[in-house]
Amino acid sequence: MYTESEVLEFVKEEDVKFVRLAFFDVKGKQKNISIMADQLHRAFELGISFDASAIDGFESPDKSDLFLHPDPTTLSVLPWRPNTGKVCRMFCNIKYPDGTPYEKDCRTLLKNAIKYAKDKYNLSLTFGPEVEFYLFKLNEAGESTKIPFDNAGYMDIAPEDKGENIRRDICFTLESMGIVPETSHHEEGPGQNEIDFKYSDALTAADNTATFKWIVRTRAASNGLYADFSPKPLEGQAGSGFHINVSISDESKIPNAIAGILKHAEELTYFLNTTEESYNRLGECKAPKYICWGNQNRSTMVRVPATKKIKRLEIRSADPECNPYLAFALIIYAALDGIENNLVPPAPVEENLFAASCKNDIKVLPDTLDLAKKIADESDFVKKVLNY
Repeated sequence: MYTESEVLEFVKEEDVKFVRLAFFDVKGKQKNISIMADQLHRAFELGISFDASAIDGFESPDKSDLFLHPDPTTLSVLPWRPNTGKVCRMFCNIKYPDGTPYEKDCRTLLKNAIKYAKDKYNLSLTFGPEVEFYLFKLNEAGESTKIPFDNAGYMDIAPEDKGENIRRDICFTLESMGIVPETSHHEEGPGQNEIDFKYSDALTAADNTATFKWIVRTRAASNGLYADFSPKPLEGQAGSGFHINVSISDESKIPNAIAGILKHAEELTYFLNTTEESYNRLGECKAPKYICWGNQNRSTMVRVPATKKIKRLEIRSADPECNPYLAFALIIYAALDGIENNLVPPAPVEENLFAASCKNDIKVLPDTLDLAKKIADESDFVKKVLNY
């Protein structure tokens, strides 16, 4: 965790030549502008301007000046760039010319949620993301195909699993950028993989998720492959989920948090499942579609895993195309609504909902992107949280 002065000293001593200032559009797509290292002092003091009208969902041309202010605590050296003339990256806060935080900056929205939980309820929430992805071969022109890198299955080993060397490469890169990988394995689909990293506070977890996806794509490309984070790239095969584990500093509040998340599940769906393809995944291959919870039950939207340490809840409906900053912020506010109003969750579901014949009494998640968007657009909860 660096301060501004420490970053400036690091850049000088470690022969850093370029600094990438990273930020996100409203859909969670990472953007960046590179500056020379000698411009970093100006970036800290005044910010670096950019054209907000060119960013999807931001501003119109008549008020298009916004400024990037680097967050020194997020400094990382890019290990795949040369050691001579290093390249660093920092995530940025977006501000108006007068220094006011930009309301559509998803990192600011998440920071506000974290502060609200701490200031009003004296609660802190930690997040442990689990991100699944596919590795596909490239064609002769270097373009991605839908041909999986291998035909291995869940937790298979080499030689069937051809991805273990790439996963190891990804884990080493994660470590070098300050992210602690915990487990990695082949997933159920052909060419499908999962790497889990250590839980952390919500903002760090979102930053780490964004960095993780970037690293995976970069290391896959260096191995002549394409990393696909779409929710359902292969019909009839397992979709890729973004399972979000949440712990609360006061474990007694977990039932209330579950109740709040289930209460707002329909409103959250548009932000957890952001593409048309997302709705081909839900309800298939262990991707839930019913708004309920269960102990150890992977067929429910929310489950409470068996654990000997910190009790947590796991949200299983999200997929990797979502914006983690918005997703985590909305989850925090939904959980706090359950806590504030002392909501009690329904009885846990014990049956396998993928096999059960009668589920008419359990509400389902929106089944199309249009329906999810309509519900979100009409939601007072979403309007209050996002404030735009």
